[in-house]
Amino acid sequence: MPSKRGAAPYVFLAPAVTLFTLFLAVPIGYTVYLSLRRTKVKGLGLGKGAKTEIFVGWDNLKTAVTDPELWHGWERVVGYGALVLVVMLGFALLFALLLDSAHVRLSRFSRISIFLPYAVPGVVASLLWGFLYLPGMTPIGGIDFLSPTAVTYSMANIAVWGGTGFNMLVLYTNLRAIPQEYYEAARMDGAGELEIAFRIKIPILTPAIILTTVFSIIATIQVFTEPTTLRPFSNTISSTWSPLMKVYRDAFVTGDLYSAAATSLVIAAISLVLSFGFLRVVRGRAFGES
Repeated sequence: MPSKRGAAPYVFLAPAVTLFTLFLAVPIGYTVYLSLRRTKVKGLGLGKGAKTEIFVGWDNLKTAVTDPELWHGWERVVGYGALVLVVMLGFALLFALLLDSAHVRLSRFSRISIFLPYAVPGVVASLLWGFLYLPGMTPIGGIDFLSPTAVTYSMANIAVWGGTGFNMLVLYTNLRAIPQEYYEAARMDGAGELEIAFRIKIPILTPAIILTTVFSIIATIQVFTEPTTLRPFSNTISSTWSPLMKVYRDAFVTGDLYSAAATSLVIAAISLVLSFGFLRVVRGRAFGES
């Protein structure tokens, strides 16, 4: 009996460990393996044995780090991310506070309406907005939404439209968990809804705001659907507009899996640095650490 009881946790953990190994650990390990290798071509590259795989160490990673196309893509993503994070999280917080207000009406309908765009797949949303951006079809005349100066804002609009509802729901759920006694005490002291929002709700929401910000940073770094889907609508979006688009081009257009793997590792490393760097900066303020 003790042996069976001791084995029970491992039995329950086995499915999760198996899935983690097959769909996360193994792909990461294979990516690292590819990043350390390269195809060597002998002669004209014809015949059996003309192409062989050789070990090149860190050469692919060095090439990826020094590739100007990758860093130009990062510059575009940083500008895009600044727009998306500020506007999307700002609207999400505003809507969550409004829906949690004591005087709100039709709250259930409003929640569904705000959340509904998140349920639309990213490719479908990008196609819908892409047709609305076309000069001959847009209801707003005189504006070229796909011009070099406006295309970043157009893509940011798609991300904000689709992501605000999810972040709003996360913040609103946390607001509903706040004890009502806090609000009653504040109202007895003469506080209005605006004072309650700034002095009670937002400070308590800080951990949830940090969580949604981290998730949004990761999603922004991985932007791929919007620029890839809008690319056929405009020639202002290059095949390396974002870092992930460069990985896709290297892997599936030029067929260089080794460069694509190395670039993927660089993107993963930068994502970790940005995410954990943000957490480290805000951790002391949010959780009272020195």
